[in-house]
Amino acid sequence: MQPLYSIIIPAYNEEQWVDRTLSTVKKAMKPLNDLGEIIVVDNSSTDNTARIARQHNVQVVFEPINQISRARNAGASVAQGRFFIFLDADTSLSLPLLQTALHYLSSHKCCGGGCVVEMDTPMEHVARKALDMWNWFSITFGFAAGCFIYCLKEGFEAVGGFSEKVYASEEIWFSRRLQSWGKKRGMDFCIIEIPPIVTSSRKLQWFSPFRLVLPALLLMMFPFLLRFRLFCSPWYYRPK
Repeated sequence: MQPLYSIIIPAYNEEQWVDRTLSTVKKAMKPLNDLGEIIVVDNSSTDNTARIARQHNVQVVFEPINQISRARNAGASVAQGRFFIFLDADTSLSLPLLQTALHYLSSHKCCGGGCVVEMDTPMEHVARKALDMWNWFSITFGFAAGCFIYCLKEGFEAVGGFSEKVYASEEIWFSRRLQSWGKKRGMDFCIIEIPPIVTSSRKLQWFSPFRLVLPALLLMMFPFLLRFRLFCSPWYYRPK
């Protein structure tokens, strides 16, 4: 029986997080009547990410080039569902959020979207303001955060998936193209405000807020730098 939806999780050296993430995903899926599948994309990990994922009896795909957009696209290339949900490996999925996304996609009025983001631990003032600003930006302009993106498979394929020309912000370019595709067909790009997605605040432990904000500002001013992995280190750095 073909699944209705596919949950695609790119993972690079996520052995500390992928077990918890997969547990929340399976818990969220269990009460639903519709069949879904989980695909973990091992993005050239050097730790036990793939082994832990296989212990959950999910499909594991290997993508040798360490690039987030390639990992997302690799998962989508084998996905069988009509609906795609892209989830980060350090992010918890709830049943209400999964139900809301599937409801929107089933309505024939929504081509995809994202949702408001919350962190799993309290944040300092600067970090809180930065997250609030992102959520306002996301709602106002219709841009999905990378930790949770949902869409129609048809729309994903029509816009060519995620751009493999960039090492970060691929979700922004994807949001813009999918919005345009959906608008021509009378469908909206919907940002879910309630419930939010809850993701890890680990980068706030690895970097100071300013070390996260400054690279983001630099990349906004000089977007061509997104083509180089060197300038996108906050998205790829893992502590030893």
